[in-house]
Amino acid sequence: MTDSTTTKRVLLIVGGGVAAYKALELTRLLRKAGVAVRPILTKAGAEFVTALSLSALAEDKVYSELFSLTDEAEMGHIELSRSADLVVAAPATADLIAKAAHGLAGDLASTTLLATDKPVLMAPAMNVRMWLHPATQRNVATLKADGVLFVGPDEGAMACGEFGPGRLAEPPVIFEAIMAALEGPAAQFFKGGPLAGKHALVTAGPTFEPIDPVRGITNRSSGRQGYAIAGALAKLGARVTLVSGPVALPTPIGVDRIDVETARDMLAACQAALPADVGVFVAAVADWRIDEVFGTKLKKDKGGPPALTFVENPDILATLSASGPRRPKLVIGFAAETNDVEAHARAKLARKGCDWIIANDVTEPGVMGGDENAVLLISKDRTERWTRAAKDSVARDLAQRIAQDLTASLS
Repeated sequence: MTDSTTTKRVLLIVGGGVAAYKALELTRLLRKAGVAVRPILTKAGAEFVTALSLSALAEDKVYSELFSLTDEAEMGHIELSRSADLVVAAPATADLIAKAAHGLAGDLASTTLLATDKPVLMAPAMNVRMWLHPATQRNVATLKADGVLFVGPDEGAMACGEFGPGRLAEPPVIFEAIMAALEGPAAQFFKGGPLAGKHALVTAGPTFEPIDPVRGITNRSSGRQGYAIAGALAKLGARVTLVSGPVALPTPIGVDRIDVETARDMLAACQAALPADVGVFVAAVADWRIDEVFGTKLKKDKGGPPALTFVENPDILATLSASGPRRPKLVIGFAAETNDVEAHARAKLARKGCDWIIANDVTEPGVMGGDENAVLLISKDRTERWTRAAKDSVARDLAQRIAQDLTASLS
């Protein structure tokens, strides 16, 4: 049984799906952090993990039956629903999400979700087609409007052999979301902070310009620095919109993510997200695209390489730096350079019309696709050389500088 001195309690609903095994690791992480875990294992979830394993890791009884004579003699579903500080569904299946959105109560898990007066956090996991289905998206929108928190899903390969959004977020990411949600009952992860009430727009990752159904033009970018910046801004209290090219990264906690593919898609998503107090444009946007995308795969047995006509993509940074009522108060661009870093970055600053440029030398080992970065912060009147550090550290430092600048502009 859990220690009665534990101050934070989580009611963990384990839905059915291959990803249910990750609930075991999540339980271990929570108990290691001193959080009490009381599990509800759905009938479908029991097809993938055992009650014995879950009970051993949670150090508590596992509940599964709505019509248990022992538990329901004490109105068990009501007691369960209100005994915890936070109710977590991981994995949250399409069925569980649908039941919660429509107020159905046909089993212990759905009845508990309907009866609870505590915050709810869901970590979805399902096939990509199920996740993208309009019904699921409507249900998720309904639950978000009701104040339900979400973490994930991630994008990647699935057990069913398909690729796309729908993977359960990794246990450490769900754990971080739980710990953030336990800080308060409001339907947001980070409250207060120097950026409270501010809206930050961040772009990250590469863009992809198709040539034919299987080929395209892209830039090398892992998206790690942009995602770290989005997460750091959220932790300072900002409402963050992250417009992301195709990457295999989990959405940072407290961040609203919009997935796009092409440069034109990214620009449209950014414009739709305005107004914003700060825009941080980290994405590696393709400068060129094919004038006309081929409808079928190009074959190399057609008498030589095809003639491709290129046209210039819209300049996202320059477009959003242009003066106007919807221009962010602070516009920050990124410059990935291979030589004469400061000179090229300063020229880009003047050409694009932004306020700051964050420049780096991508030929340095471990920067492109790695975990570290060494950057220059360049403004119109100064250049700062930051010490090489982890990308998370660079993101935190930049977020603090943004907060200082926006605060100073109000004084």
